[in-house]
Amino acid sequence: MKKTYKIEVDCANCANKMEEAARMTAGVKEASVNFMALKMAVEFEEGADPKAVMQEVLKNCRKVEDDCEIFI
Repeated sequence: MKKTYKIEVDCANCANKMEEAARMTAGVKEASVNFMALKMAVEFEEGADPKAVMQEVLKNCRKVEDDCEIFI
């Protein structure tokens, strides 16, 4: 399953950090951030609960960029 989320981030470098943090989260198969569009596309692993996984993605993203936001 693949979903796209609106995000809020200040700079392209921060967006890259968010993308890396999302990719390292359990349950995420692939993630990509488009800084210009302020969107994050996430492909979930088979059987993963998207809401629970996205809560973890947000936690992990805030570790690398504390003022970022993902509108889940």
